[in-house]
Amino acid sequence: MADQNLTPDLVVIGGGPGGYVASIRAAQLGLSVVCVEFDKTLGGTCVNVGCIPSKALLSSSEHYEFALKHAKDHGIEIAGVQLNLQQMLKRKDDVVAQNTKGVEFLFKKNKVTWAKGVGTLKAGNVVEVKALDGALTTYRPKHVILATGSVPMQLPFLPFDEERVLSNVGALRIPEVPKHLIVIGGGVIGLELGSVWRRLGAKVTVIEYAPTILPGNDDDITKEAHKIFTKQGLEIHTATKVTGGGRNGSMVTIEAEKDGQAMRFEADYVLVSIGRKPSLTGVDAAALGLALGTRGEIVVDAQMRTSLPNVFAIGDAVGGKLLAHKAEEEGVIAAEVIAGHHAKMHYHNMPGVVYTWPEIATAGLTEAEARATGKAIKVGKFPFSANGRARSMASTEGFVKFVTDAATDEILGCHMIGPNVSDLLSEIVLAMEYRGTADDVGETVHSHPTLSEVVKEAALAALGRAIHI
Repeated sequence: MADQNLTPDLVVIGGGPGGYVASIRAAQLGLSVVCVEFDKTLGGTCVNVGCIPSKALLSSSEHYEFALKHAKDHGIEIAGVQLNLQQMLKRKDDVVAQNTKGVEFLFKKNKVTWAKGVGTLKAGNVVEVKALDGALTTYRPKHVILATGSVPMQLPFLPFDEERVLSNVGALRIPEVPKHLIVIGGGVIGLELGSVWRRLGAKVTVIEYAPTILPGNDDDITKEAHKIFTKQGLEIHTATKVTGGGRNGSMVTIEAEKDGQAMRFEADYVLVSIGRKPSLTGVDAAALGLALGTRGEIVVDAQMRTSLPNVFAIGDAVGGKLLAHKAEEEGVIAAEVIAGHHAKMHYHNMPGVVYTWPEIATAGLTEAEARATGKAIKVGKFPFSANGRARSMASTEGFVKFVTDAATDEILGCHMIGPNVSDLLSEIVLAMEYRGTADDVGETVHSHPTLSEVVKEAALAALGRAIHI
């Protein structure tokens, strides 16, 4: 285009949560911005094949299971409940489309240019964009943000074909309910998508190498989650190493080992969710002299600066916890620093959520991590089974747990498993940002009857004075 700005203030390579938020924030601050994205839609993995579509399927599958198993408990008689999987998948796609179009609208509103194509960072911070038709456009921006995201890791003996051996992408579009779905990896992605297909009627087997599912979470959380998910019907094998496997037609065989004993599984579908690794598409780190960490992540400082002048990096490409909201905040920090503002990133209160049912939400130190600091700590727990609102919802599994400093009462960590805890956690993250105490939360009036009262009671329990237990 004749009026195309080839020397913008900023070029962002990647239009995922980190990249698009960085672009919008930079534009709000008065910078001219070009965002490079080769997918046909904006939003990256999260919006297109991650956070958003998985939550759509989680919601739909919860409705289906409720109608099939639980509606009668509420006095609702539903005869002939049937699954229309194609409609469920279509709704998921419609939800994704609404979100991607929303991001595109925000680009237009904020005058962010979407450069559609593959971006390559060259020496001197030159960015070349190759469009799908082969046309090449060269930008010479003042600053660059690398927001190239991550890709799922594969097993060397079981590469993705997205037909029977699936990444998160294929697991979101299985055209039939599997007879048996094996999930390799008991982390967030594996448990969320495994829960979807279990609710829809599949036998689901989860194989996790670590001693517990959801490794890295508080021990009480992982124990409770294992108990609940097993009760729901997930077959879970922890401390189990996958040693081999292969596909033969419509069947996939998985070989594993536990306590020295060989195990063998067969299924019609296998989801491999053993983690993700940084993607540096369009970035030749060695040629550019870009410093990388031990896991291939881009090394950045607290202002998201890389080792290259005026080049920043954010999101999954810089490692750490691979969370969309982390990427968004990093994008805001990078944009504000580029615009001349004093800003820096911190991670100590970064929330994490698992959208199974019940949900799991955490922030701060686990009990084990807090004890490892050498500080004297206090722990307070309160169950949802003692909460009136949870009883009325028939969702009484789980608890809220506080870990506090025994000397100062400061909240060091909070860990929740229960109904809607993804929404309950924000109160605690805010309190922790202000170095709040269990007493601060415990003396705050919480509406009755609400699930949030469990948070208040757990805070009071850390003080030794819970009321309703």
